[in-house]
Amino acid sequence: MIFDKDDNITIIIQEKSTIIELVKKMQATYPKFKNDNVIVNLSVMNTVSLQDIIEFLDISNQHRHSKRSFVIVTDKVNLDEMPDELVVVPTLKEAYDIIEMEEMERDLGF
Repeated sequence: MIFDKDDNITIIIQEKSTIIELVKKMQATYPKFKNDNVIVNLSVMNTVSLQDIIEFLDISNQHRHSKRSFVIVTDKVNLDEMPDELVVVPTLKEAYDIIEMEEMERDLGF
């Protein structure tokens, strides 16, 4: 797991471990990025299943409840099958766009 910081955004890049191991590491290191918007980049993984994405549900809900964005980036899944509670996009550019839109919504009080 690689952490990359860009202003108020932490990008977490999955390198070798499984999704379950990644989620456990993220939960253990949560204080490190709890005040940032988060992008979890799974683009380098060969396969990603719906079940893999659902593993992020608890940490995503926790993070979004504290008024921060949590976006998963992968082009290996059918986006129509993703649960509404999770934000999954195919590119890093779209992840930044989502965070920008959510920041504006929060600033406007939505």
